[in-house]
Amino acid sequence: MFDRGSGPTVVVVQPLQGRWQWMRPFLEALATRCRVITYTRAGDFGADRPLDASNGFDQCVRQLEDVMNGAGIQRAALCGISFGGTVAVRYAALHPDRVTHLVIASSPGPGWRVNPEQATYISRPLLTLPLFLWNAFRRIRAELLAAFPRRTDRFAFIARATATALRYPALPPLMAQRVRLMQTVDLAADAVRITAPTLVVTGDPALDHVVPVDSTRQYLSHIRDCRYEMIDNTGHSGSLTQPERLDRTVGTFVNADSS
Repeated sequence: MFDRGSGPTVVVVQPLQGRWQWMRPFLEALATRCRVITYTRAGDFGADRPLDASNGFDQCVRQLEDVMNGAGIQRAALCGISFGGTVAVRYAALHPDRVTHLVIASSPGPGWRVNPEQATYISRPLLTLPLFLWNAFRRIRAELLAAFPRRTDRFAFIARATATALRYPALPPLMAQRVRLMQTVDLAADAVRITAPTLVVTGDPALDHVVPVDSTRQYLSHIRDCRYEMIDNTGHSGSLTQPERLDRTVGTFVNADSS
């Protein structure tokens, strides 16, 4: 578990890969503005519990609640990134009295469904892993070129990201199980119940080839008191490629509304 900084509390809900260590630069930057708490998702190495498909999607919500209770937090801002945004949305809908602010970053929106390529990965996560990795590299290439115009910076980022992935590996079958669980939730019904001030953040529509920006922006028509901000020169991986910019975006939003 990561718990650092002071000021308004922000609980970061991890994306599909589940390991908070992938987000360390963003977390450490945000901790200069807020108290930042995050955790490893259920089922991963280092998590406090397994992921059991029979317990449904709300086991992800219960883990988030247990993290808040364990840290002695009654109310906090939630920042959900990618898949983590759907958990944060669900939590904010079920427990509005405990959420001061909500940030939804590059997350699947109401009505989102996997495309045929993603459905293949989910149905055979280990068998299709080489193809998944190859296509992931192809998708992120344009994003890396935009985020890191200098070749040396790109190579440095790739080296750091590779080292992190090898040290804290993601588990494809677990990721596939999370996506299947997510598709059992009615995000539209949850979104209209949210009362916390909300910020929707995306990358450039031309660079996000994982979750279409139009899907994430669907929250704007479902959540009252909802704002939008785009971080240019990045796509779906802004929390990794542009951690300082996401930190400023989230920190400014939470601190401004907390003053």
